[in-house]
Amino acid sequence: MRINLDVLLILDALDKHGSFAAAAESLFKTSAALSYMIQKLENDLGITLLDRSGHRAKFTDTGRMMLEKGRLLLDAAKDLEKQALQLSAGWEKELAIALDDSFPFAALVPIIKDFYALHKQTRLNFSHHTLAGSWEELTHNGADIILGAINEPPTSAAWSYKMLGTMDNVFVVAPDHPLASASEDLTNEQLCLHRAIVISDSARFCHPLKSNLMDEQPQTRVDDFHSKVTLLRAGVGCGFLPRHIASPLLATGELVEKSVISFRQTDVAYMAWRNGHDGLAQRWWRETLLTSTAITGLYQ
Repeated sequence: MRINLDVLLILDALDKHGSFAAAAESLFKTSAALSYMIQKLENDLGITLLDRSGHRAKFTDTGRMMLEKGRLLLDAAKDLEKQALQLSAGWEKELAIALDDSFPFAALVPIIKDFYALHKQTRLNFSHHTLAGSWEELTHNGADIILGAINEPPTSAAWSYKMLGTMDNVFVVAPDHPLASASEDLTNEQLCLHRAIVISDSARFCHPLKSNLMDEQPQTRVDDFHSKVTLLRAGVGCGFLPRHIASPLLATGELVEKSVISFRQTDVAYMAWRNGHDGLAQRWWRETLLTSTAITGLYQ
């Protein structure tokens, strides 16, 4: 390849400073050295980059195109250099963070902004999972961090975990659902007469989890809480929601909370991470998440 970055730097400096003398000074070279390198590229490619007929050299159309495209290459080279230095210093190329679907993604937005303000080149990959599927992302699919996973964590020296707190479950129906008018605590027998809207477990290898679900109860299964809430609001069925998801809908009257005699009132939520992959990005996220009052405030 006959185009090198040094020539592109010269063209960039010449455009910014307006003369060979000023450009040479900015690059700590002589004017003759800059002129020679440009002329050599022109001869090698059989093109004209500068019009030297006037008092000052001006870019030809070819030279202007070379300048603009060359700046893209210079920016890419600088970015490559930055990434190489950061990787050498321990910043990972990418970080996979798996979220339980009960975890509100909006709570991460300020943290994501803070991370990008560090100008690190680590690419963040977020994914959403349900029930045992969140743990499976850690144990089988290579996630670096999982957040909001519920129930007991698997035991292995390959990963560590910390309890974030407990998450309240509430039973809800639409205002026009038959159970909305019940005046007493609902029994299991009553619940089994009505369709439950339940979230499928996204796990493919781990044993699937069940929470507040009876085999005798008719079911409609969905993949996420957004779909579940849509059906609950429409009165298609009944079901349990984490309180932080249900609260806004209860406040507006779109859903009604009902008391149930027998149910699992709370789930324990965890954050977990892979051991032996302690890069700087994972460490930053782990420490930030564990000290974030916005995150810990989601749980009891």
